[in-house]
Amino acid sequence: MKPRNDLRHGTLWKQILLFALPIAATSMLQQLFNSADVAVVGRFSAQKELALAAVGSTTSVVNLYITIFTGLAVGANVVIARLIGAEEEGEVRKAVHTALVTAVICGAAMMVLGQLVAKPLLAWMDTPADIIDLAGQYLRIFLLGAIFQMVYNFEAAILRANGDTRRPLLCLLLSGGVNVVLNLLFVIVFHLDVAGVALATVIADAVGAGLLWHYLRRESGPIRVELALLRLDKKLLRAILYIGIPAAIQGMMFNIANVIIQSGINRLGSQVVAASTIGVTAEIFVYYLLNSFGQASMTFTGQNYGAGNLARCRGATRWCLLLGCLLSEIFALLLVAFGLPFAGIYTTEGAIALLALTRMKWVLPFEICNTVIEVLSGTLRGLGYSFVPTILCAVFVCGLRILWVAFVFPLMPTFQGLLLVYPVSWLAAGAALAITYLVLKKKLLSGKPAELPAG
Repeated sequence: MKPRNDLRHGTLWKQILLFALPIAATSMLQQLFNSADVAVVGRFSAQKELALAAVGSTTSVVNLYITIFTGLAVGANVVIARLIGAEEEGEVRKAVHTALVTAVICGAAMMVLGQLVAKPLLAWMDTPADIIDLAGQYLRIFLLGAIFQMVYNFEAAILRANGDTRRPLLCLLLSGGVNVVLNLLFVIVFHLDVAGVALATVIADAVGAGLLWHYLRRESGPIRVELALLRLDKKLLRAILYIGIPAAIQGMMFNIANVIIQSGINRLGSQVVAASTIGVTAEIFVYYLLNSFGQASMTFTGQNYGAGNLARCRGATRWCLLLGCLLSEIFALLLVAFGLPFAGIYTTEGAIALLALTRMKWVLPFEICNTVIEVLSGTLRGLGYSFVPTILCAVFVCGLRILWVAFVFPLMPTFQGLLLVYPVSWLAAGAALAITYLVLKKKLLSGKPAELPAG
């Protein structure tokens, strides 16, 4: 069985770039299209500043949900990539259909849960009273699309496990274009404001999931989707969840910590909330670039570990670290250099733009530490060891940030004092993962590959 893009052979650095950059482009375009929600309400809504702050105040919750979607899909990616590497076509076919059924069930559950917790969660985050109703309206409508987002992420994971990062990008271009057009239509023509941009996102998510479903139905080989084969295989479901749940938990912990930080930002007023929203948008762009190398490390490791090529696993990790750190740091510094023009895309208020630039200067240069976290986490998951990065991030990211907001922020209750927690927690978690990987590398990348799920 030959994958669409065989990651088991060829020049590593070239293949990693060809694999990672379309993922980065896909994620950035997705964020750009999602940012259209912020830009459109910030410029064309009848309640410009309040609408901008309302949508922005939901960012941490939205990202929390998205990390659950993508984290669970990691399990499908690793399991399918390893089975492709081992050339077990029958198991690949069962894993693909198990993954899609899992996506539908989990997506429906997240959709229902979102309707129940949206408003209470915003209240718990101390969302300002003048924007909480608008924020709740946006979040409830946005979460109606949870099932489409979950299915899309699992579909993309299946294609990427097969070495295909191009078609998820093409689908995103089409669905993202739908999102932008509908944003403008619903806000400018129908005056739906925050409800309009949320509804546009739900429709665009459904389009994206439908397009990838179309591709998988027309695919040749074991990743082709056939309706008659859609069922759960218990063994493969356990393997997917064994890897996917810790990955989702790790992403959740990052975002739970960010929700707690957002509660601190909310105490500083709606103007700071609006500025922070713009800064977070810049950070997300950088994160998606560095995360693409984490996904590359995970998939390259998965296919090559399944094929028993352990030396190539080590090489893939080294190249992902080098390329990811270099490119993400260059991009981060460029965003800082052009911070005010970037902020001007989202707001016409000079004071908000300056506050957004403050966040960029304090956070973006340290994203290089986040690259180390993502790449080494991806490598360990590709090997089947998903709990190790989860535990380390629980301690050094989530735990440290909670303690910072509880004990350090009250001592220096400023925007800068709150932002300092990002580089501190990244440095701590990156160092812990690097030390752990070096200690465990000899054991993990020598001898016979472990069976799925790993112990």
